Amino acid sequence: MEIYNLTAHEIKELLDKKEITVSDVTDSYLKRIEEKEKDIEAFITICDTEAKNRSKEIEKGLASGKINSAYAGIPIGIKDNISTKGIRTTCSSRMLEKYIPPYDATVIEKIESENLNIIGKLNLDEFAMGATTENSYFKKTKNPHNLNKVPGGSSGGSAAAVASGMVPWALRK
Repeated sequence: MEIYNLTAHEIKELLDKKEITVSDVTDSYLKRIEEKEKDIEAFITICDTEAKNRSKEIEKGLASGKINSAYAGIPIGIKDNISTKGIRTTCSSRMLEKYIPPYDATVIEKIESENLNIIGKLNLDEFAMGATTENSYFKKTKNPHNLNKVPGGSSGGSAAAVASGMVPWALRK
């Protein structure tokens, strides 16, 4: 079975048993994103280089005992209306298409303190004002179970990314 088919809890168990590495997990999800994103269009920004680098940092921290958080290294997708320092945050709006926040939202600080690995920012209806995820400046997210349907919204990118196995979990608000 592919890592991307596992739950976050199952991934944690395999990481704890040292049957897989954080890099294995990250690579599996990035490969899945490469396979599925062109059809589903759930992501606005994919943080592939950053996620790979972060996975190596987390592996070193786990090996040295400096990191011991419960779900360290497990990838997470972030809805693109949540501020992420240094990572483009657009709210799916043309007006913010190049905006890179100088600070993290409190919830991102908490995610980072637990050493989850942010793999990308997920599509939504512009400014979270909609119910289909068709009203994004960037793209229309599709339901991974039927590409002729929508996943709902405004967190459709988050829902579609999880449902298609491109992330084991996603943060939305």
